Amino acid sequence: MHNHGACRLDFSSINLLLVKSGLRNARWGSPIKANEAMAVAAILESAYFLQLNLKAAIKEDADWHNRFMPLSQLIMEMVINISLVRVIKQVIDEDGSVRDSASSALKRARDQVQLLEKKLSQLIDSLIRNEMKETSFLEVSNVDGRWCINSGTGQLTSFKGLLLSSDSGTGRIIEPLSAVPLNDELQQARASVAKAEADVLLMLTEKMKRDLDDIEKVSDSVIQLDVINARATYSLFFRGASPSLYLSEELDESFSTETYLSENETSMASFPKEREWLLYMPKAYHPLILQQHRQNVQKAKKEASNAADVSALEQARPVPVDFFISHKTRVLTITGPNTGGKTICLKTVGLASMMAKSGLHVLSSDSVEIPWFDSVFADIGDEQSLSQSLSTFSGHLKQIGDIRSQSTSQSLVLLDEVGAGTNPLEGAALGMSLLESFADSGALLTIATTHHGELKSLKYSNDAFENACMEFDEVNLKPTYKILWGVPGRSNAINISEKLGLPSVVISNARELHGAARAEINEVIIDMERFKQDSQELLYEARNHLMLSKTLHEKLKLARRKIKEHGTEQRYRKMRQISEALAMARSILYKKVRQLRAHATQTFHPTADQKQLSTSDSQFTAEAKNGRPTESTSTSAVKINKQPSAMTEFPEVGDMVQVSSLGRKATVLRVDRSKEEILVQAGNMKLKLKLAEIGFK
Repeated sequence: MHNHGACRLDFSSINLLLVKSGLRNARWGSPIKANEAMAVAAILESAYFLQLNLKAAIKEDADWHNRFMPLSQLIMEMVINISLVRVIKQVIDEDGSVRDSASSALKRARDQVQLLEKKLSQLIDSLIRNEMKETSFLEVSNVDGRWCINSGTGQLTSFKGLLLSSDSGTGRIIEPLSAVPLNDELQQARASVAKAEADVLLMLTEKMKRDLDDIEKVSDSVIQLDVINARATYSLFFRGASPSLYLSEELDESFSTETYLSENETSMASFPKEREWLLYMPKAYHPLILQQHRQNVQKAKKEASNAADVSALEQARPVPVDFFISHKTRVLTITGPNTGGKTICLKTVGLASMMAKSGLHVLSSDSVEIPWFDSVFADIGDEQSLSQSLSTFSGHLKQIGDIRSQSTSQSLVLLDEVGAGTNPLEGAALGMSLLESFADSGALLTIATTHHGELKSLKYSNDAFENACMEFDEVNLKPTYKILWGVPGRSNAINISEKLGLPSVVISNARELHGAARAEINEVIIDMERFKQDSQELLYEARNHLMLSKTLHEKLKLARRKIKEHGTEQRYRKMRQISEALAMARSILYKKVRQLRAHATQTFHPTADQKQLSTSDSQFTAEAKNGRPTESTSTSAVKINKQPSAMTEFPEVGDMVQVSSLGRKATVLRVDRSKEEILVQAGNMKLKLKLAEIGFK
């Protein structure tokens, strides 16, 4: 609907709070306020024009109805009383006040108020002008809608009045006796105005009560459409991908073939395919990081910074993360250096799963597959609580315990720095035990970050575990924020310290203390990382070659189809030309046979002209056999036709005639004696001509 343009869901001008309060007052029978009535009119009018635009789009192209489903059904089902909108706009002004034209009583009451205020203004002004000779401070004041005069403290006035208040700071407020009757009338006139306005609003309330249920349904539908529009706007702005959500039960289709066939009595081809990925999100972004990057770019453009700086800022996009978690994996352990992006990975997965459930696009590449998690549990950050006497370690344990008791086999669990905050050996043992419990009978997917090297070994004893690590650039000594799958992370502290210039004695001693076995493991991990990177590069290269081969294959198929179509077209054209030449030859042959038979019946001796005709006949016969006329034959035919016989004035079918407009000879195909027209063919061109155009009368 955004792309169509005419059916955009823009409800920014609607004050939903006023709509709800107005509907509530109408439901209770209280008079609706003027601004509430205008809010109701605005929401009804917006829904009405949305319906009109949708109907126009469907009238233009009926397919739009199906493209907009189910929104088109939701919009078309709204019942809108547009006459109520017209009534509201007739009696309520755009600023939310009741119009003078709403009722005659209101018009008279407001005119009376204006008249009385004018009289009071003139009266007060005259009193002040008369008193200005005696005192230096007098001004008009209004107390509870009554016109009064404010005089300075201790100042005496010549006019009589009622002292309404006296204060050393503000002076004395006096209502002149001559103004009391007018003020009383003014109060009565204002009361009449209020009553007339209330009557108008009560009339609107009664009209609204007749359609109250429909208005409430329209309001609910508009709210629903507005929420959907917000999701669509967000998704389009960040160019997200529509996720493919699936139920976790689909992963349980791993029972035996025999059981499946015995229960369903189907062939092997019907056996359910095993899903490859539990979670598949290529090039996923954390939404807040991507939003911050866009805001920085917009700020730089607004401040008119250097174009090169803006371009560099645009190119420095956040680093996306690839998530490829196999359907067999239940626990993913992510290792890596501090500030390497482990926690961002956790939050990216959690937010993506909740965004998908909320109807938002995921900020990732296409082909996103996410299971429908019933809940998302996270233990991220410092859970220290002084009020509950909890340390950092105790806070984490309490949080994880609550997660363990509440999570189900369809939940997502995110654990940051599991087993941290205590003795490394005990923390590693506790972390291993916790992750094994989640893998055996816990959540559908658990993702944990850790610095404990012991947790990396779980993958080699349990197929439900998978390792991943955050890549680190040892040359520049900074993280790349990319994730490497199937590779356990390794410690970089000693190597980083060496490159930062720590004394070699300290480095060598640290390596000895760290142990040769661990160093060998790190070397193996280094080789695995290099192998992983090489395989990824080869995989990307293979994908590029596959895309190129697919493109070339499509081009070859297109060229083959065009060649085949061209050959078919050429064969049809040749066949058509041969058929036309054959028809022409057959027509000429039939005509000459008739002429020969006619001459055979005559008993007189042939003259010189008839001998010439006999020669011409033999030439025409040879011409019919060869399929094309000779020059002598054409000349003879023209001479014959230019000498009309006594028997007829029309040429016969098969005669060769000279077409003056073309300057060439043509063969007669059909003769229409009634219209004195003939149909001739000159090459591939057929013409309908009058006899006069070829010299016949």
